Amino acid sequence: MKTIRRLFRPAAFLTAATAVLVACSAAAPAFARAVPPPAGAVSPPPPPPVVHTVTVGGTPGWQIALLMAGAAVLAAAAAVLFERIRTARRTQLTEGAH
Repeated sequence: MKTIRRLFRPAAFLTAATAVLVACSAAAPAFARAVPPPAGAVSPPPPPPVVHTVTVGGTPGWQIALLMAGAAVLAAAAAVLFERIRTARRTQLTEGAH
């Protein structure tokens, strides 16, 4: 049990820290305000926006394959790690029972 707690305690901290950062970044626009120009200053009108139409897009197939291969390797490593933790815990329990 100590091994699992040792693994998940930093994960819980990182999750909480990420939640705080997301909440702060979401609240940041609420504190923004428009600052008027100084009195007597005349600003030129803003230029019209430039619109670029994207006609070609998407993720190339080799990038998708690379992403899936990386996800498979990561999942396999996690499965091996958790299986080793579970096996070690079982050995500790059976040794204590005798």
